[in-house]
Amino acid sequence: MSGHSKWSTIKHKKGAADAKRGKIFTRIIKEMTVAARMGGGDIEGNPRLRSAVAEAKASNMPKDNIDRAIKRGTGELDGATYEELTYEGYGPGGVAIMVETMTDNTNRTSPEIRHIFEKYGGSFGTPGSVRFQFERKGYLAVEKSKASENNLMEIALEAGADDLQSGDSEIFEIYTGPDTFEQVRQALEKNNVPVVEAKLGQVAANLVKLDEQKSKAMLRMMEALDDHDDVQNVWTNFDIPEEMMETA
Repeated sequence: MSGHSKWSTIKHKKGAADAKRGKIFTRIIKEMTVAARMGGGDIEGNPRLRSAVAEAKASNMPKDNIDRAIKRGTGELDGATYEELTYEGYGPGGVAIMVETMTDNTNRTSPEIRHIFEKYGGSFGTPGSVRFQFERKGYLAVEKSKASENNLMEIALEAGADDLQSGDSEIFEIYTGPDTFEQVRQALEKNNVPVVEAKLGQVAANLVKLDEQKSKAMLRMMEALDDHDDVQNVWTNFDIPEEMMETA
């Protein structure tokens, strides 16, 4: 098993963006608002909202912010109406990229995302042009200090998880199908196993290796996408070189 996980390899350049609290709060608030609009404001009866609220609490978001986001989603408070859009295309070296956004102005977001693709040597694609290269998966991370591998494996696999991975990092990584993600999360919660990250995302079937120059260009592109206010997630099939993982 490699020293870094499959998830951290193919997910967006998350560390730099999440270090900016305003950015991560904005992302989670949008997710809670849309989740409440689509599935209602009952946290227990809305799995998507429950996951977003759990992430908000893990990020130390004030309760008032959480309540206002949910009420904006249910229409109890006025606020922007966000539309979910996914953009697809290719980065340097032919890396496949999916960009998940939430925006209140598609006329602004679409040309700005296109500009980032073109600025960093990528090409904007049509819907479906790269989606076939990814599979939707659930991901949950548990600190190794909080559970034994055998106990965690028993809980997760019995609840329907696909796989449990343990690399050189300080966390166990649990992968699920999209339909079993919530029941696995609930099983961990029921057994008092704290989860440090839980979300649905896109996992690439095959990873693309780049030379050093193109790898640096790809990382710059990922960072530019992450920094865009409307971007929620960026998924790629870029196999980040081991020596670049700390900055990625």
